[in-house]
Amino acid sequence: MARQTLIGDTFVELADTLVANYDIIDFLHLLTDRCVELLGVTEGGVMLADPLGGLRVLASSSERMRAMELFEVQNQDGPCLDAWTTTTSIGEGDLSGAGVTRWPHFAPMAVDAGFASVYALPMRLRDKCIGALNLFSDRPNGLSDNDARLGQALADVASIGILQERLNTERHILSEQLQIALESRIVIEQAKGSIAQQAGIDVDAAFALLRSHARHHNQRLTKVAADIVQRRLFADALVLRPPVSQPKPDLNG
Repeated sequence: MARQTLIGDTFVELADTLVANYDIIDFLHLLTDRCVELLGVTEGGVMLADPLGGLRVLASSSERMRAMELFEVQNQDGPCLDAWTTTTSIGEGDLSGAGVTRWPHFAPMAVDAGFASVYALPMRLRDKCIGALNLFSDRPNGLSDNDARLGQALADVASIGILQERLNTERHILSEQLQIALESRIVIEQAKGSIAQQAGIDVDAAFALLRSHARHHNQRLTKVAADIVQRRLFADALVLRPPVSQPKPDLNG
């Protein structure tokens, strides 16, 4: 396949995250594989931020690459962490020289693993950075300026897709929560009416009785309401009786 055609196809695939069988791991492996094919690097990988504010390795083009990414995370030293924390692209064309001063723990390990140059591109949308795209090469200066720009464009499109998918997931969850809340509200209204009718009290008093019973028995309000509606519980059982007082011990005895 011609390179320009593959570039176009890759952008289309990375933009298409809103599909029924969307799989973020497969999506990120697609990104790393295409980076290796298009950018002339030896290996690719992706780290994304977790909810606790740390980086997690989610995709690697090989076990060698995965080992280096895990080493970065565990030692908090390397280009991928720098790209994520600074939200800027990081590159080092000579790992065995300047790279050792820059990353005293990471660079020697990377050289031992056979890498000569490394690059990390932030995965970001405006001021939000969700991780880093990591590109390693067996050759010194293994990523040209033009390919670095293409790599950043791929990272940006992937970031937009991930964030859009997260937003839609959050919206779906919020919609489900709202629907549950609305359904619960209907059950509570039905329970209030039933209690009011059974006990011969107004609806406000019925609701107060319902809430009081739920709190007194450490139960969810919706659970007690459902029991009333389904006739597993009746209004006369909602009258709270004071707990039986226990005699105080005789401290002088």
